[in-house]
Amino acid sequence: MALSQNPTRHRLIHTALELFASQGVTATTTKQVAEAAGVNEVTLFRHFGSKHGLLLAVIEEAAVFTQLGQTLVQQANQTGNICQALKDYATACLHALDRVPEVVRSVVGEAGQFPAENRAALGRGFTQANHYVAEYFQTVIDRGQLHSYLTAEKLASLLNGMLLGYAVIEFTSEFHELWQDREDFLENLVTLFLHGAVSPASLLPPLTTPVMQNVTSVTSVVEEVADLSTDLVHKILQQAKKLGLQDYALAYVLFGTGLSTAEMTQLERSHYFHDAHQQYLQITGDRERQVPINQWILGKRYGSYLRNPLTQWLKSRKDNQTALFLNSQGQPLSEPELRQQWQLWTAGLLIPEGRSPAIEQAQQTWCVEMVMRGMSLEDLSILTGRDQASLQPFANRAREKAALEAALRLDQKGG
Repeated sequence: MALSQNPTRHRLIHTALELFASQGVTATTTKQVAEAAGVNEVTLFRHFGSKHGLLLAVIEEAAVFTQLGQTLVQQANQTGNICQALKDYATACLHALDRVPEVVRSVVGEAGQFPAENRAALGRGFTQANHYVAEYFQTVIDRGQLHSYLTAEKLASLLNGMLLGYAVIEFTSEFHELWQDREDFLENLVTLFLHGAVSPASLLPPLTTPVMQNVTSVTSVVEEVADLSTDLVHKILQQAKKLGLQDYALAYVLFGTGLSTAEMTQLERSHYFHDAHQQYLQITGDRERQVPINQWILGKRYGSYLRNPLTQWLKSRKDNQTALFLNSQGQPLSEPELRQQWQLWTAGLLIPEGRSPAIEQAQQTWCVEMVMRGMSLEDLSILTGRDQASLQPFANRAREKAALEAALRLDQKGG
């Protein structure tokens, strides 16, 4: 639901959210909200009826989870990497809840006091948000990318229920030993979810008996690696270059660091360090680490440590924004906007399967390249923030490419 066009109502909702988030719903009074919003308390009651009605409006009109669900649906048309799409969605949900922990605590504690109509409306809000996640699952099921013994709606409910459950535990208790940290929870959530509910279609074994035809096999979840060819990567970089300094810098960082789209859009100017001997990015958030930016991308050098697409972009900027990358309005670039730029860079380009390249393939290409150049999985784990087991498919793919190159060299030598 879009934010109300009524400026007074909008101001009351915005003020209430700030107070609920800073001191909790229980400790916040309608008088405090009205005074902070610059209206009298009667006006607040005229718009919302009660504090519970105000809280409901805050939750409904913020529409955080609906927006996140819509983004997930958009990803269904842009990537085949289901594991990464689910993890990005789960991470974004928890980040959204991070902003209002006191609201979560208060809602958990006060839900029983809500009038029946407010609880019903709150339930409808969760259902609507759930609908978009279900739409994503239905899309990938219809494409044959997933086989499930649960409906798309049930899959969505299961995922969102786990996320909300985790948030309640994290915000209301301390010193538990259920998970090492949030990253540990997210890794295991996606893995367990895919193991227990769905299996990638490409990994399903042949069905050998009539009984098995009605059973979805539970198999190990292995990321399908689809790295891009050298020629295609350089074409993408060249098409990005034609669109301007920032596009060129974006493509350069994507293929030179192996960062995810979420990590790319969270970068700030202060996260970039370089001198005559090195350049790297400080990655913040759940997987805090330092990542070098490669000068060499698939055999071609893109500038030097002191002069490259990224330094040229930063040198051209006259704004005061802290974000490393900006949209056309001069605001921090969002993930959907980054994906839109990727579509411009890859316009007219196809991978061997006849589809447009997906932005996640940039990260996969970087990982395979690092292994091909001699990096161990232990070191790759440090740079990516992922466990070594999840990186094994990149090592397998690197061995395949190395074997192919060896065969080609032998053929070139002749009999």
